[in-house]
Amino acid sequence: MKVLVGQGSCGIASGAKKTADKITQLIGEKGLDIPVKTTGCIGICYLEPIVDVYDDDGKLYRYVQVQPEMADDIVEFHLKDGIPVEKYLIPEEGERFLADQTRIVLKNCGVIDPEDIEEYVAVGGYKALEKALKEMTPDEICQEISDSDLRGRGGGGFPTGRKWNQVKEQKDHIKYVVCNADEGDPGAFMDRSVMEGDPHKMLEGMIIAGVATGAHEGYIYVRAEYPLAVSRLRIAIEQAKEKGYLGENIMGTGFDFDININLGAGAFVCGEGSALTASIEGQRGMPRVKPPRTVEKGLFERPTVLNNVETFANVSEIINEGSEAYKAIGTPKNAGTKAFALTGNVNNTGLIEVPMGTTLREIIFNLGGGVKGGKEFKAVQIGGPSGGCLTKEHLDLPLDFDSLKKVGAMIGSGGLVVMDEDTCMVSIAHFFMNFTQQESCGKCVPCREGTHIMLELLEDIVKNRADETTIDNLLELADTIQNTALCGLGKTAPNPVLSTINQFKDEYLAHVRDGVCPTGTCQAYKKIIIDEEKCVGCGLCKQVCPVNAISGGSYKKAHVIDNDKCIKCKACISACKLDAIDIV
Repeated sequence: MKVLVGQGSCGIASGAKKTADKITQLIGEKGLDIPVKTTGCIGICYLEPIVDVYDDDGKLYRYVQVQPEMADDIVEFHLKDGIPVEKYLIPEEGERFLADQTRIVLKNCGVIDPEDIEEYVAVGGYKALEKALKEMTPDEICQEISDSDLRGRGGGGFPTGRKWNQVKEQKDHIKYVVCNADEGDPGAFMDRSVMEGDPHKMLEGMIIAGVATGAHEGYIYVRAEYPLAVSRLRIAIEQAKEKGYLGENIMGTGFDFDININLGAGAFVCGEGSALTASIEGQRGMPRVKPPRTVEKGLFERPTVLNNVETFANVSEIINEGSEAYKAIGTPKNAGTKAFALTGNVNNTGLIEVPMGTTLREIIFNLGGGVKGGKEFKAVQIGGPSGGCLTKEHLDLPLDFDSLKKVGAMIGSGGLVVMDEDTCMVSIAHFFMNFTQQESCGKCVPCREGTHIMLELLEDIVKNRADETTIDNLLELADTIQNTALCGLGKTAPNPVLSTINQFKDEYLAHVRDGVCPTGTCQAYKKIIIDEEKCVGCGLCKQVCPVNAISGGSYKKAHVIDNDKCIKCKACISACKLDAIDIV
């Protein structure tokens, strides 16, 4: 018998460390010889903390939302007496959440101890590296990756095998492999979960890339806001060196490869390849003009393979099982699986992995359990600040690179933010533009100034000081920025605005033409009113109004609020003893 306690960032935030300590303490007090091990996030974030108990026959019992006070029952009845505590076990929809996925990248997350290399080796870890080193040539490795149709999971979807082959063909004797772990999209945590739950899978992919391209040094660029991921990566690198999977003369083949970790300061623009490599070099993280491309002159002006965490984590599966088996999953030219972070107004939030081409309907209403509170689905923001908005008409659209491109959206790194009927799409566009504008590096005028002006125009709309020409100005600016910005961040910055205008122009018009926020979200469109039947004219509200927006009123005669003057501070609502004032 053994116990696993999920201790990814989401589990720890929910109290998993306290739960694990309590279980360990109780096991000791009762004299039981049962190990309590750490594992990563299995993806059912809405049910954390998660405690898995494996009986001696290997049968799994999964307990969810386990707080320290629940540990007594689990230890006393299950661990000591062998009687599972039914009331704490995972509900049926939680079982379906996992059963309906196809896991390649995440298959070990929540199953093995990420800080124990022996557990990774026990489930087939580093077999692909051995095969690549001892049974395949660099040409054969690149061809196998090309034949698999694996495309970069960082957002662009560039064919991975083609990129590797381009680096392999470069004549330079020094080359690099770089892993982009700078996951900056709001609501995205796929790469973080892989690094926290199965770091060796990513490392193995990087080393194989080195074998394929002739590179002998790798860099992982990870944001410092991921301290747990960084800690487990460092442990994994040291263990891999001790076991001979990393460093000099790997597996006795004469091939050398080392991996360094570089911490980023959380700049969104450093997710762009040239800005990322500049940051590793100690320069300010700013994009450069291309060409030359990263495969020709990347890190330290040398040929560089640059892929993200999820891309590298797919490599061992392809080498072990073959490209044909990998291509059997997904859609043509969009092979394999994609990990998504499912967040927002959906019942089952967490991390999922599904075949490329899975529809939004299946993700939101099957895996996600539908929209919270039984409300109506309105839209989903896919691809973060660089992505777009999908609506009801896209529920049956296959989620793959090519299908999304046709409707003006993109997978991005894999964030899915679900929105219900009460979400104001103008506010959503404002949120993402505010994020992008703050994250602009400022190098090029279209992005630095253009996004600033777009944000001001959106601010005018949500603050009830715009007209229909504001929408026209937004569209004109968006077109200019897309066509003239230097890097991908700037070129895609207008996407959330363009997609919300395209899909929900009636909401924009309601704001600027009718003076109404249809969802009642934007505070500037709300009005404070006084109920004439309840108001007795006592004057308390008038006394506290800081802008003299309340007039009239006398004995048994109601006051009146001038909403053009009112700043909605709500002081009058607090002062009224008769609940005669409300905001609508």
